[in-house]
Amino acid sequence: MEKIKEIFKNKKIENLIFILILLFITLIVINKILKGNENEKRDFSNEIGVELASNEKTEERSLEKKLEIILKKIEGVSDVSVLITYSESSSIIPIYNESENKSKTEEKDGSGGVRTTETTDSKKDVITDASSLVITEKTVMPKIEGAIIIAKGAKNAVVKSNIISAVEAVTGAATHKIQVFEMGE
Repeated sequence: MEKIKEIFKNKKIENLIFILILLFITLIVINKILKGNENEKRDFSNEIGVELASNEKTEERSLEKKLEIILKKIEGVSDVSVLITYSESSSIIPIYNESENKSKTEEKDGSGGVRTTETTDSKKDVITDASSLVITEKTVMPKIEGAIIIAKGAKNAVVKSNIISAVEAVTGAATHKIQVFEMGE
């Protein structure tokens, strides 16, 4: 009877050791996966982060300049300044090269137990061209939140309405988010 108790006690210890080893391996795999994701984000921002920041400002300012040119052509408008506000910035979605490897290992111990271990390694790399520029799938433009237009001639209700309609057509912003004011001397 004592021999049976000792066997069960040894079996419990073996099971506990097995669970601890499995837990340790799982923690290592999770840590490796999380560190891999951090490196991808860091590398991606290093490659295009500076380029993104400068391109965003250029595109935003370009829209303001185009609106100023167009609005000056509206009858009754002689001078215009445009400010557009954005609720979020533009983002570039790169093309990734993804690969995944799976392996399964089965081990049998002396007492007839079977231990199965499955591991999955996945890799996600940003694709670049010959000159190390990131190849993009698409660019998501910033969301326009509102606009302020200051124009000579905006005292006239018809001119003001025409300005609001033009800005609404170009930006897609709702009319209540477009404010038009008369330009001071």
